[in-house]
Amino acid sequence: METEIPAMLLARSTLFPEQRFTFHSSRMRMMNVTPEELKAMDVASDRCAIELSDARCDVMAYACLVAIMAQGNGYHRNSQERLQSTVKENNVSIPVISSAGALIDTLKAFDFNKVSIITPYMKPLTQRVVDYIQAEGITVKDAISLEVADNLAVGLLNPENLLEQVQRLDHEGVDAVILSACVQMPSLPSIQRAQDLIGKPVLSASVATVYQMLKTLGLETKVPDAGYVLSGTHKCR
Repeated sequence: METEIPAMLLARSTLFPEQRFTFHSSRMRMMNVTPEELKAMDVASDRCAIELSDARCDVMAYACLVAIMAQGNGYHRNSQERLQSTVKENNVSIPVISSAGALIDTLKAFDFNKVSIITPYMKPLTQRVVDYIQAEGITVKDAISLEVADNLAVGLLNPENLLEQVQRLDHEGVDAVILSACVQMPSLPSIQRAQDLIGKPVLSASVATVYQMLKTLGLETKVPDAGYVLSGTHKCR
């Protein structure tokens, strides 16, 4: 979230030089990607929302996809509603989205009804993500788990390796591939290249988050070399 989202917003300056962004973040603690730490992380999201609301941002995004999805199907709606109320208690109105909700909403907006995914998670957590997506009416044909439990190690994974992983992934007949179903796992340098390689739309949780942020701000949803969703050339619902 803290590297790829600013990178995408900065890349827009080549297309929209008049638009400038500032990026602010507040952190929830997590060292190992376990259900217990994910639950504690989610509880801390209220504190982070209050802290960021002091900056009077134009849009706020809750980053951790699996922290949301681990709490049960459809939880992104509960989380976003709760955080929205939390922000209002600070006498400010800021739209709140989440990477989990952004991914689901973007898949639906582009009619991506069947997908395959790559995650850094251990297999049980990947299955939780698969179940969550499928509960939203989207079929997951295949999923690759890289099985990296250390959250810092996830952030240090080489995105170049995803080009090899995407070729192992069964993407026959899918509408799109989610190259990284995690905003912590780097994927941006490989999004467009993976799409060119397999000939299907490729996105990530971070790409979906930027798409929904730009949409919320009323700005053109276009970022260079960031794949199908942010190409600005495809109609969606």
